[in-house]
Amino acid sequence: MRSIIVLFTLFVSGFLTAQNLTTPALIPMPNQLIMKQGTIALTPIITYRIGQKTGTQIVFMDVKLGQKNAIAEVEMKLFAQSIKLWNATEIKYQFRIDKSLTHIDLIIDPTMDTAAYGLEITPQSIFLTASSNTGFFYAFQSLIQLIETASNQQLPALLILDKPQFAWRGMHLDCSRHFFTVDEVKRYIQLMSLYKMNVFHWHLTDDQGWRVEIKKYPKLTSVSAYRSGSMVGPYSDKKFDTIPYGGFYTQDQIREVVAFAAQHHITIVPEIEMPGHSLAALAAYPQLSCTGKSHEVGQAWGVYDDVFCAGNDSVFFFLQDVLDEVITLFPGKYIHIGGDECPKTRWKTCEKCQARIHENNLTDEHHLQSYFIQRMEKYLNAKGRQIIGWDEILEGGLAPNAAVMSWRGMAGGIAAAEAGHYVVMTPGNPCYFDHYQSKERTKEPHAIGGYNPLSAVYKFNPIPEKLAADKAKFIMGAQGNVWTEYMLNFPHVEYMAVPRMLALAENLWTLDETQSYNDFVVRLKANAVVLDRLKVNYAKHFLIPEEK
Repeated sequence: MRSIIVLFTLFVSGFLTAQNLTTPALIPMPNQLIMKQGTIALTPIITYRIGQKTGTQIVFMDVKLGQKNAIAEVEMKLFAQSIKLWNATEIKYQFRIDKSLTHIDLIIDPTMDTAAYGLEITPQSIFLTASSNTGFFYAFQSLIQLIETASNQQLPALLILDKPQFAWRGMHLDCSRHFFTVDEVKRYIQLMSLYKMNVFHWHLTDDQGWRVEIKKYPKLTSVSAYRSGSMVGPYSDKKFDTIPYGGFYTQDQIREVVAFAAQHHITIVPEIEMPGHSLAALAAYPQLSCTGKSHEVGQAWGVYDDVFCAGNDSVFFFLQDVLDEVITLFPGKYIHIGGDECPKTRWKTCEKCQARIHENNLTDEHHLQSYFIQRMEKYLNAKGRQIIGWDEILEGGLAPNAAVMSWRGMAGGIAAAEAGHYVVMTPGNPCYFDHYQSKERTKEPHAIGGYNPLSAVYKFNPIPEKLAADKAKFIMGAQGNVWTEYMLNFPHVEYMAVPRMLALAENLWTLDETQSYNDFVVRLKANAVVLDRLKVNYAKHFLIPEEK
């Protein structure tokens, strides 16, 4: 059972629960929604003012008297930009209400949780209540969806009291196998934020390409960021083109993306792969491998035997230098260090690795990987950061403070939670959005395999039934993963991610007892107007009955 969140309450009088009224096309579904009688008309100009709640009183601020509040003002400006872009609606401050115009009151209530918000629409005004920028941002995302799906510019009267079920509501994007521009990454983040997701896992390094500028090691971008060709078609065909491919993000571009994400209340978790999936780095600095021989950036998908040498201290100094620059770019708590799919082939025959095992009384190469991860964790912890890694980091012993992403099913996440470690559940079934979303594969673009339909994503429970209730608190949430081996362009990414992203967003925000897949599909069909306005290349399987 998921832990029940106690909803915050506000003093409410005269409200009607009118079940016969149409449920608005909101995604995710608010945890408390009361439909009321009547509507309010949207006018070409929307006015607003800001008030501070103290006890039962609300004191409104007069800008003309120099009274301002950054908490609400920042989010109002972002809302104004969004509405003007979509609807050509003008937003302006006005202390005194003009009854001929649509009006919004933003009320700061310091007693509310950080991510909580209230949204009340009456036939006379709109009221948004929150304690923080985050709360107001979420309120505005709900209001934007209501405006975009409004019938004849009429918003329904209602009351929403809402906050998220899970703290980690994430989406991942692999920019190593295929590279996406800054504008495309920002578009991805903006779409996430519209549906109140809050963590962007940015996969920046892998065998097939290194995508982040590291000033101390320029070859990571001059060499590691480019491959001489790519695998084409199904993996089993083993066919390759000879077209040079690559790209990377400068540190200034990364700062731009990080700032954009922060504006949209999304934390970026960068992934720097180690000790495996490191062939691109080894192509630039072969001395960091076990053999020291020259390497090429990977062209084939899959796993390579050549990995960072765990017996070579220069590897750790290199990675520490890399992470020193990474943590200046990404201010979030977590740095993802990969840790997955690291073959032990080279380590078994490497004199330096075997010496490391002997010197540290390690049992085998799995414990050598644990040594590697724990050494990097200790370094990052000293810098005030925490590591998170794929569930292979459990093998040989989990680093003391590490969080785990459970991708090979739920077992790794269960083991980590039972040991008191924080967990993000992201099992291949149903959280890998590079898998097919329809059984009619011949009508779909080629994918890696699998079958994760919209309904499976929606009905996924991140908290396993077998996990003891007192350990459920260690499940931070879940995320959808978009691996891009077979996604050559961004419209293809959108096709694979949307609308499954929306299903996961509701799954992680809305309480179990409020969720309904059938109702979600109805709201998704109505919400499609928002996706159309944004020109999202979303999959439209939800418009027809789903295969059994």
